[in-house]
Amino acid sequence: MDTAHEEIRIRGKDTQVPALRLAGTTTIVTGRWIRMAQVKDEELVEGNAVEDPRQFIALLKASRLGADVLTFAERPPQLTPRHAYRLEWDNWAVVPITTFQEWWNSLPQESRKNVRRAGRRGVVVRSVPFTDELVAGIVRIYNETGVRQGKRFWHFGKDFESVKRVNETYLERSEFIGAFLGDELIGFVKIVHTDHVAMLMQILAMNGHQDKRPMNALLAHTVETCIRRKASLLVYGQYHYGNKRDSSLAEFKRRNGFEEMRFPRYYVPLTAKGTLAMMLGLHRGVGGLLPSRALEFLLKCRARFYRALPRFRTPAVAEPSSE
Repeated sequence: MDTAHEEIRIRGKDTQVPALRLAGTTTIVTGRWIRMAQVKDEELVEGNAVEDPRQFIALLKASRLGADVLTFAERPPQLTPRHAYRLEWDNWAVVPITTFQEWWNSLPQESRKNVRRAGRRGVVVRSVPFTDELVAGIVRIYNETGVRQGKRFWHFGKDFESVKRVNETYLERSEFIGAFLGDELIGFVKIVHTDHVAMLMQILAMNGHQDKRPMNALLAHTVETCIRRKASLLVYGQYHYGNKRDSSLAEFKRRNGFEEMRFPRYYVPLTAKGTLAMMLGLHRGVGGLLPSRALEFLLKCRARFYRALPRFRTPAVAEPSSE
Protein backbone atom coordinates (compact mmCIF):
# COMPACT_ATOMS: atom_id res chain seq x y z
CA MET A 1 0.00 0.00 0.00
CA ASP A 2 1.58 3.25 -1.16
CA THR A 3 1.38 6.31 1.05
CA ALA A 4 0.25 9.71 -0.11
CA HIS A 5 -0.08 13.04 1.69
CA GLU A 6 -3.01 14.93 3.15
CA GLU A 7 -3.20 18.58 4.08
CA ILE A 8 -4.16 19.28 7.69
CA ARG A 9 -3.88 22.37 9.87
CA ILE A 10 -1.38 22.27 12.69
CA ARG A 11 -1.47 25.41 14.83
CA GLY A 12 -3.26 27.22 12.05
CA LYS A 13 -0.80 26.32 9.31
CA ASP A 14 -1.59 24.09 6.34
CA THR A 15 0.75 21.14 6.66
CA GLN A 16 1.28 18.08 4.46
CA VAL A 17 1.43 14.82 6.43
CA PRO A 18 1.76 11.16 5.35
CA ALA A 19 -1.64 9.56 4.74
CA LEU A 20 -3.17 6.33 3.55
CA ARG A 21 -6.67 5.12 2.72
CA LEU A 22 -7.44 2.27 5.14
CA ALA A 23 -10.75 0.45 5.68
CA GLY A 24 -12.73 3.26 4.06
CA THR A 25 -11.14 6.12 6.02
CA THR A 26 -8.10 8.35 5.60
CA THR A 27 -5.43 7.67 8.22
CA ILE A 28 -2.76 10.30 8.84
CA VAL A 29 0.51 10.27 10.77
CA THR A 30 1.76 13.26 12.75
CA GLY A 31 4.74 13.85 14.99
CA ARG A 32 8.47 13.56 14.48
CA TRP A 33 10.02 11.34 17.11
CA ILE A 34 6.77 9.62 18.13
CA ARG A 35 4.70 9.11 14.99
CA MET A 36 1.02 9.03 15.94
CA ALA A 37 -1.54 7.49 13.57
CA GLN A 38 -5.16 8.62 13.69
CA VAL A 39 -8.14 8.75 11.36
CA LYS A 40 -8.23 12.22 9.80
CA ASP A 41 -10.90 14.45 11.38
CA GLU A 42 -11.98 11.50 13.51
CA GLU A 43 -14.71 13.44 15.30
CA LEU A 44 -16.33 14.35 11.97
CA VAL A 45 -16.39 10.84 10.51
CA GLU A 46 -19.92 9.48 10.38
CA GLY A 47 -20.19 6.17 12.22
CA ASN A 48 -17.22 4.60 14.03
CA ALA A 49 -13.90 5.81 12.68
CA VAL A 50 -12.40 2.36 13.30
CA GLU A 51 -15.03 -0.35 12.83
CA ASP A 52 -12.76 -3.39 13.16
CA PRO A 53 -9.67 -2.50 15.24
CA ARG A 54 -7.86 -5.82 14.74
CA GLN A 55 -8.13 -5.60 10.96
CA PHE A 56 -7.26 -1.90 11.01
CA ILE A 57 -4.12 -2.49 13.11
CA ALA A 58 -2.99 -5.32 10.81
CA LEU A 59 -3.41 -3.11 7.75
CA LEU A 60 -1.59 -0.26 9.44
CA LYS A 61 1.37 -2.44 10.43
CA ALA A 62 1.61 -3.77 6.87
CA SER A 63 1.59 -0.27 5.38
CA ARG A 64 4.49 2.10 4.79
CA LEU A 65 3.20 4.84 7.04
CA GLY A 66 5.76 4.00 9.73
CA ALA A 67 3.49 4.88 12.64
CA ASP A 68 4.59 4.12 16.21
CA VAL A 69 1.24 4.45 17.99
CA LEU A 70 -2.36 4.27 16.80
CA THR A 71 -5.05 6.16 18.67
CA PHE A 72 -8.81 5.93 18.19
CA ALA A 73 -11.84 6.56 20.36
CA GLU A 74 -15.28 5.22 21.02
CA ARG A 75 -18.02 7.25 19.41
CA PRO A 76 -20.37 8.88 21.94
CA PRO A 77 -23.01 8.01 23.02
CA GLN A 78 -20.97 4.78 23.34
CA LEU A 79 -19.23 5.59 26.64
CA THR A 80 -18.14 2.18 27.91
CA PRO A 81 -14.98 0.41 26.66
CA ARG A 82 -15.52 -2.35 24.11
CA HIS A 83 -11.90 -3.25 23.35
CA ALA A 84 -9.02 -4.63 25.41
CA TYR A 85 -6.41 -2.10 24.26
CA ARG A 86 -4.86 0.40 26.64
CA LEU A 87 -7.24 3.28 27.15
CA GLU A 88 -7.31 6.74 28.67
CA TRP A 89 -10.36 8.89 29.16
CA ASP A 90 -10.95 11.56 26.56
CA ASN A 91 -13.67 14.18 26.93
CA TRP A 92 -16.02 16.54 25.13
CA ALA A 93 -17.80 19.65 26.32
CA VAL A 94 -21.44 18.92 25.46
CA VAL A 95 -24.95 20.26 25.75
CA PRO A 96 -27.41 17.36 25.69
CA ILE A 97 -30.17 18.54 23.37
CA THR A 98 -33.70 18.11 24.69
CA THR A 99 -35.73 21.32 24.71
CA PHE A 100 -34.65 24.93 24.58
CA GLN A 101 -36.38 25.59 27.89
CA GLU A 102 -34.42 22.85 29.64
CA TRP A 103 -31.11 24.29 28.39
CA TRP A 104 -32.23 27.82 29.26
CA ASN A 105 -33.20 26.82 32.80
CA SER A 106 -29.80 25.18 33.32
CA LEU A 107 -27.98 28.48 32.78
CA PRO A 108 -26.94 30.79 35.61
CA GLN A 109 -28.94 34.00 35.79
CA GLU A 110 -26.04 36.07 34.44
CA SER A 111 -25.86 34.01 31.23
CA ARG A 112 -29.59 34.43 30.59
CA LYS A 113 -29.20 38.17 31.17
CA ASN A 114 -26.39 38.27 28.62
CA VAL A 115 -28.60 36.72 25.92
CA ARG A 116 -31.31 39.29 26.61
CA ARG A 117 -28.72 42.08 26.75
CA ALA A 118 -27.54 41.20 23.23
CA GLY A 119 -31.06 41.69 21.89
CA ARG A 120 -31.55 44.98 23.73
CA ARG A 121 -28.28 46.32 22.35
CA GLY A 122 -29.23 45.62 18.76
CA VAL A 123 -27.59 42.26 18.06
CA VAL A 124 -29.56 40.18 15.55
CA VAL A 125 -28.64 36.51 15.12
CA ARG A 126 -29.63 34.42 12.11
CA SER A 127 -28.48 31.51 9.96
CA VAL A 128 -26.57 32.68 6.90
CA PRO A 129 -25.40 31.05 3.65
CA PHE A 130 -21.71 30.60 2.92
CA THR A 131 -21.05 33.51 0.56
CA ASP A 132 -18.18 35.85 -0.24
CA GLU A 133 -19.95 38.47 1.86
CA LEU A 134 -19.86 36.16 4.88
CA VAL A 135 -16.20 35.33 4.26
CA ALA A 136 -15.32 39.05 4.08
CA GLY A 137 -17.03 39.55 7.45
CA ILE A 138 -15.09 36.61 8.93
CA VAL A 139 -11.84 38.14 7.63
CA ARG A 140 -12.61 41.36 9.54
CA ILE A 141 -13.28 39.37 12.73
CA TYR A 142 -10.08 37.33 12.33
CA ASN A 143 -8.00 40.45 11.76
CA GLU A 144 -9.29 42.42 14.72
CA THR A 145 -6.59 41.10 17.06
CA GLY A 146 -3.59 38.81 16.90
CA VAL A 147 -4.03 37.41 20.41
CA ARG A 148 -7.05 35.49 21.67
CA GLN A 149 -7.39 33.51 24.90
CA GLY A 150 -3.84 34.44 25.82
CA LYS A 151 -2.17 32.93 22.78
CA ARG A 152 -1.36 33.77 19.19
CA PHE A 153 -4.51 33.69 17.08
CA TRP A 154 -3.75 31.38 14.16
CA HIS A 155 -6.06 33.06 11.64
CA PHE A 156 -4.82 36.60 12.26
CA GLY A 157 -3.60 38.31 9.09
CA LYS A 158 -4.94 35.73 6.62
CA ASP A 159 -6.22 36.96 3.27
CA PHE A 160 -9.67 36.40 1.82
CA GLU A 161 -8.87 33.26 -0.16
CA SER A 162 -7.13 31.61 2.79
CA VAL A 163 -10.06 32.33 5.09
CA LYS A 164 -12.50 31.00 2.51
CA ARG A 165 -10.52 27.77 2.18
CA VAL A 166 -10.40 27.33 5.97
CA ASN A 167 -14.16 27.70 6.36
CA GLU A 168 -15.46 25.77 3.36
CA THR A 169 -14.43 22.35 4.71
CA TYR A 170 -17.34 19.90 5.14
CA LEU A 171 -19.55 22.52 3.54
CA GLU A 172 -22.29 20.04 2.61
CA ARG A 173 -22.80 19.27 6.32
CA SER A 174 -22.08 22.74 7.68
CA GLU A 175 -24.29 25.53 8.96
CA PHE A 176 -23.24 29.11 9.62
CA ILE A 177 -24.87 31.47 12.10
CA GLY A 178 -24.05 35.18 12.15
CA ALA A 179 -24.46 37.88 14.79
CA PHE A 180 -25.13 41.27 13.19
CA LEU A 181 -25.13 44.83 14.41
CA GLY A 182 -26.97 46.59 11.65
CA ASP A 183 -25.30 45.27 8.49
CA GLU A 184 -22.00 44.47 10.19
CA LEU A 185 -21.06 40.88 11.06
CA ILE A 186 -19.67 41.00 14.60
CA GLY A 187 -19.63 37.27 15.38
CA PHE A 188 -20.25 33.89 13.80
CA VAL A 189 -20.61 30.18 14.45
CA LYS A 190 -19.77 27.24 12.22
CA ILE A 191 -21.29 23.88 13.11
CA VAL A 192 -20.83 20.58 11.28
CA HIS A 193 -23.56 17.96 11.58
CA THR A 194 -22.27 14.40 12.00
CA ASP A 195 -24.72 11.58 12.68
CA HIS A 196 -26.66 12.70 15.78
CA VAL A 197 -24.02 15.24 16.83
CA ALA A 198 -23.57 18.93 16.02
CA MET A 199 -19.87 19.80 16.22
CA LEU A 200 -19.23 23.46 17.00
CA MET A 201 -16.13 24.09 14.90
CA GLN A 202 -15.82 27.84 15.43
CA ILE A 203 -17.47 30.49 17.54
CA LEU A 204 -15.90 33.91 17.46
CA ALA A 205 -16.91 37.51 17.98
CA MET A 206 -15.23 40.90 17.85
CA ASN A 207 -13.70 42.03 21.11
CA GLY A 208 -14.79 45.56 20.31
CA HIS A 209 -18.44 44.50 20.67
CA GLN A 210 -18.00 42.32 23.74
CA ASP A 211 -20.29 44.61 25.75
CA LYS A 212 -23.18 43.51 23.50
CA ARG A 213 -22.66 39.83 24.40
CA PRO A 214 -22.82 38.42 20.84
CA MET A 215 -21.26 35.11 21.94
CA ASN A 216 -24.13 34.37 24.29
CA ALA A 217 -26.69 35.21 21.62
CA LEU A 218 -24.87 33.01 19.11
CA LEU A 219 -24.93 30.03 21.46
CA ALA A 220 -28.65 30.45 22.17
CA HIS A 221 -29.39 30.40 18.44
CA THR A 222 -27.06 27.42 17.99
CA VAL A 223 -29.01 25.41 20.57
CA GLU A 224 -32.24 26.29 18.75
CA THR A 225 -30.65 25.13 15.49
CA CYS A 226 -29.64 21.80 17.06
CA ILE A 227 -33.21 21.25 18.27
CA ARG A 228 -34.54 21.99 14.80
CA ARG A 229 -32.03 19.57 13.23
CA LYS A 230 -32.89 16.89 15.86
CA ALA A 231 -29.30 16.61 17.08
CA SER A 232 -28.85 14.85 20.39
CA LEU A 233 -25.59 16.58 21.36
CA LEU A 234 -23.94 19.95 20.77
CA VAL A 235 -20.17 19.53 21.15
CA TYR A 236 -17.83 22.47 21.78
CA GLY A 237 -14.37 20.92 21.74
CA GLN A 238 -13.00 19.44 24.91
CA TYR A 239 -14.08 20.28 28.44
CA HIS A 240 -10.51 19.81 29.72
CA TYR A 241 -7.40 20.00 27.54
CA GLY A 242 -4.73 17.75 29.04
CA ASN A 243 -3.80 19.06 32.48
CA LYS A 244 -5.15 22.52 31.71
CA ARG A 245 -8.16 22.71 34.00
CA ASP A 246 -9.02 26.39 34.34
CA SER A 247 -9.24 29.04 31.64
CA SER A 248 -11.60 31.75 30.45
CA LEU A 249 -12.79 29.38 27.71
CA ALA A 250 -13.58 26.60 30.19
CA GLU A 251 -15.49 29.06 32.36
CA PHE A 252 -17.44 30.31 29.33
CA LYS A 253 -18.45 26.75 28.51
CA ARG A 254 -19.59 26.07 32.07
CA ARG A 255 -21.62 29.27 32.22
CA ASN A 256 -23.39 28.36 28.98
CA GLY A 257 -24.63 24.93 29.95
CA PHE A 258 -21.83 22.70 28.68
CA GLU A 259 -20.88 19.69 30.76
CA GLU A 260 -18.16 17.08 30.55
CA MET A 261 -18.76 13.84 28.66
CA ARG A 262 -15.98 11.26 29.08
CA PHE A 263 -15.37 8.44 26.64
CA PRO A 264 -12.60 5.88 26.06
CA ARG A 265 -9.66 6.67 23.82
CA TYR A 266 -7.43 3.74 22.93
CA TYR A 267 -3.69 3.76 22.34
CA VAL A 268 -2.09 0.83 20.51
CA PRO A 269 1.73 0.61 20.18
CA LEU A 270 2.79 -0.50 16.71
CA THR A 271 6.58 -0.51 17.20
CA ALA A 272 9.08 -0.94 20.04
CA LYS A 273 9.56 2.82 20.06
CA GLY A 274 5.82 3.26 20.41
CA THR A 275 5.75 0.85 23.37
CA LEU A 276 8.54 2.81 25.09
CA ALA A 277 6.85 6.14 24.38
CA MET A 278 3.63 4.93 25.98
CA MET A 279 5.51 3.61 29.01
CA LEU A 280 6.98 7.10 29.49
CA GLY A 281 3.69 8.87 28.80
CA LEU A 282 5.11 10.69 25.77
CA HIS A 283 2.03 9.91 23.67
CA ARG A 284 0.14 12.53 25.72
CA GLY A 285 2.30 15.42 24.53
CA VAL A 286 3.71 18.23 26.65
CA GLY A 287 0.29 19.37 27.90
CA GLY A 288 -0.41 15.94 29.31
CA LEU A 289 2.94 15.64 31.10
CA LEU A 290 3.34 18.97 32.88
CA PRO A 291 1.70 19.47 36.29
CA SER A 292 -1.32 21.75 36.11
CA ARG A 293 0.33 24.58 38.11
CA ALA A 294 3.43 24.57 35.93
CA LEU A 295 1.25 24.55 32.82
CA GLU A 296 -0.83 27.49 34.08
CA PHE A 297 2.36 29.47 34.81
CA LEU A 298 3.76 28.84 31.33
CA LEU A 299 0.44 29.78 29.69
CA LYS A 300 0.37 33.09 31.59
CA CYS A 301 3.93 33.82 30.47
CA ARG A 302 2.97 33.06 26.88
CA ALA A 303 -0.03 35.40 27.09
CA ARG A 304 2.15 38.29 28.32
CA PHE A 305 4.68 37.61 25.59
CA TYR A 306 2.17 37.74 22.76
CA ARG A 307 0.40 40.83 24.11
CA ALA A 308 3.74 42.66 24.03
CA LEU A 309 4.48 41.94 20.38
CA PRO A 310 3.73 44.92 18.09
CA ARG A 311 3.38 42.67 15.02
CA PHE A 312 0.01 41.48 16.32
CA ARG A 313 -1.60 44.88 15.92
CA THR A 314 -4.62 44.95 13.64
CA PRO A 315 -3.65 45.14 9.91
CA ALA A 316 -5.73 46.55 7.10
CA VAL A 317 -8.79 44.41 6.40
CA ALA A 318 -8.35 42.10 3.42
CA GLU A 319 -11.10 42.29 0.82
CA PRO A 320 -12.30 39.52 -1.52
CA SER A 321 -10.56 39.28 -4.86
CA SER A 322 -12.46 40.33 -7.96
CA GLU A 323 -11.56 37.11 -9.81
